[in-house]
Amino acid sequence: MKKNHKYVIILGDGMSDYADENGQTPLTLALKPAMDMLAAKAEVGLVQTIPCGMNPGSDTANLAVMGFNPQQYYSGRSPLEALAMGVTLSPHDVSYRLNLVTLSDEADYAQKTMLDYSAGEIATKDAAKLIELLRPHVPQQYELFAGVSYRHCMVKRNSCAPDLSETFTPPHDITGKKIADFLPQGEIRAFMEKSAEVLTSSANPTRANSAWIWGAGTKPALPDFKAAHGVKGAVISAVDLIKGIGTAAGLTVLNVEGATGTLHTNWDGKCAAALDALHAHDFVFIHIEAADECGHQGDKKGKIQAIELLDKKIVSPIYNALTQQDAPFSILLLPDHATPLSLKTHTCDPVPYILYHSNVPFTSGVSVYSEASAQKTGVLVKHGHTLINRLLGEKVDNS
Repeated sequence: MKKNHKYVIILGDGMSDYADENGQTPLTLALKPAMDMLAAKAEVGLVQTIPCGMNPGSDTANLAVMGFNPQQYYSGRSPLEALAMGVTLSPHDVSYRLNLVTLSDEADYAQKTMLDYSAGEIATKDAAKLIELLRPHVPQQYELFAGVSYRHCMVKRNSCAPDLSETFTPPHDITGKKIADFLPQGEIRAFMEKSAEVLTSSANPTRANSAWIWGAGTKPALPDFKAAHGVKGAVISAVDLIKGIGTAAGLTVLNVEGATGTLHTNWDGKCAAALDALHAHDFVFIHIEAADECGHQGDKKGKIQAIELLDKKIVSPIYNALTQQDAPFSILLLPDHATPLSLKTHTCDPVPYILYHSNVPFTSGVSVYSEASAQKTGVLVKHGHTLINRLLGEKVDNS
């Protein structure tokens, strides 16, 4: 199927959800004619992107969607982000994600509450200034690297025997909760407490008043995507995690000006970049973060809007443009995981997918793309990392 064939993955991060009291989810409430049209003439089902026993992170889920078994290749979230930031890691380094967050104002650090894991979606230029303020206060052997918005990186160099046994909690999992039960120990905790002191005593006009450390891991080693699948690919995302997976897999990472990872991202720019990339590449992975951010914030209206914008600004124009070309094409549309509004965090539930092949006539019997309609088809891909083989027309044992 690969010769002259174009392949696109459109991933709406965290798009899946739980039904409300009326049996509705953001996917059923959103106006999304392009997704529903594709669902009617494509394979529709559920896919288990999070392997049993693993945390439902975007890291594990997106590794699976890109065809890498997380149980084999996952080495932590932050190292993937570090790669996207151009940070060089040795096998003896440990990389950590540093969020700039907003905590409540209790004097005792442990008694503070996590108010906002993104510090009000702090602007990148403002965040860079705060990282500079924190840099002199990191423990010995550590380095700080400024990233995008609230997402940054801290690296411990030359740890002869990296210890990853300590559990670090993602801040988006504890919104509205006291942080006492989720604090790390030792020098990491001491730095976090010092960061709160520095950020509250400085001339800091932002909502960021502490660093939060999590996502520890070591240098990843992913197979080369082209060598594994025989197609040249590109990745488009505003998020360093996704860019890092692409970098580690030898994919071309395309940066789009104005891509933010929120509702206010450069939708048109991402679509244009994807279509342009398909002239030089066989495969493009388009990652859209907005629905996940709204899910973490419990913003139902925003999540519905994110799905509608994904349909209007990405799915519809890409399908229409590819239809007008002579080459056959395939589109895989799905979330990486669910981010239910009621929980404001990720879950391990299987997620609904659409797999469309322009050269393979198919009738699914599905009229609306949703969690419920996908479940009714009875199709369940048990191992998420094998779904890409269905997209690329490769045989796989999914038993």
